[in-house]
Amino acid sequence: MKSSFIVQSWRRRWIAACRQISFKYLFPILILISFVTVLLLDSFTPAIAQLPRQEIRGVWMTNNDFDTLKSRAKVQDAVSQLRRMNFNTIYPVVWNSGYVMHPSAVAQRAGIQPFVYKGSDGHDILADLINQAHRKGLLVIPWFEFGFMAPPTSELALNYPDWFTQKRDGSQTSISAAGEVMWLNPFHPEVQQFITNLVLETLTQYDADGIQFDDHMSLPHEFGYDQYTVALYTQETDNAPPSNPQDADWVKWRADKITAFMVQLNQAVKQRKPQGIFSVAPNYYDFAYNFQLQDWLTWMRQDIVDELIVQIYRPNLQSFVANISRPEIEEAQQIIPTGIGIMTGLRNNPVPMQQIKSQVRAAQERGLGVTFFYYESLWNDALEPLEERQAGFEALFPSPALRARIE
Repeated sequence: MKSSFIVQSWRRRWIAACRQISFKYLFPILILISFVTVLLLDSFTPAIAQLPRQEIRGVWMTNNDFDTLKSRAKVQDAVSQLRRMNFNTIYPVVWNSGYVMHPSAVAQRAGIQPFVYKGSDGHDILADLINQAHRKGLLVIPWFEFGFMAPPTSELALNYPDWFTQKRDGSQTSISAAGEVMWLNPFHPEVQQFITNLVLETLTQYDADGIQFDDHMSLPHEFGYDQYTVALYTQETDNAPPSNPQDADWVKWRADKITAFMVQLNQAVKQRKPQGIFSVAPNYYDFAYNFQLQDWLTWMRQDIVDELIVQIYRPNLQSFVANISRPEIEEAQQIIPTGIGIMTGLRNNPVPMQQIKSQVRAAQERGLGVTFFYYESLWNDALEPLEERQAGFEALFPSPALRARIE
């Protein structure tokens, strides 16, 4: 009873005090309250930008994972382990070395002999992986790993020499992580149609959740001096291409052409599979644009990128943190699911678990997802014992973050 009397007395005094204050004094206070409210709401934006259901926890499956992929039992075990460790996305390779890794009428029409990785019992490994992953609630986004890149010994290079571009000195190859490669001319309409047909075929034949293109959906800046591209540039600008391959206007012209193709490819993908995820996994932007003519920031701003995974393969933590803190990555994570590609090891270069943990932690602290390169190096080709390595990955994602499938 006493507390009720105190509250009522306080309310009467407050009302009386308010009546004694003129509106001209209250108005600035109301403005201040509104301003503080806006600031508080704005401060929550980064956290809201990437909800838990959007968090990318992925792994690439490469040619090095074929021993796993060819076996239904091993695929089942791999998918079960990934689900138990709260992964949510698998990116299996489907385009590598000038060949499609599944039955392809498009490739056969192009005169490319079948180069199909079939399972141990003759089954379609991509279909099997997708079916098993979907049963466990994981997304599967096929990965066009080689993009415009192909080895000079591939049937694609041998059968279609006019589809490939060259440097100013006439040479046609460069050295990549995959060895010596040639580059399909991304400005050539027949090349564009071929790549588009392969992508649409994959989305038609399989119940995939999208399609992914990485840093090879690009062109090293030294290239573009082939006859077709020189004629096109001259026609559009009334000038011959600059002798300096890093000339700003020449870089922009070629980058814009690749962007225009990616816009068309996105439209084709969305027409075939409207809810399909158009995923891009490039290098950090300055390098991607200036050295690979890959203007993925413009792609994102033109709303053709549904998720972004930036490859940051740095053993040094300080360098890693500097790269994942770039403003374009912060911009991306405000509008689309954004992750960082983290190296978990190569066959001849294993990565210690402590390095992986510190990089994942740095990404998570910034609200970023992660995707690991590649599956076998998670724990099969590692420095630590199997049990210790797997325990390390289990600790990275203590709770589930499944991504909803949209049929």
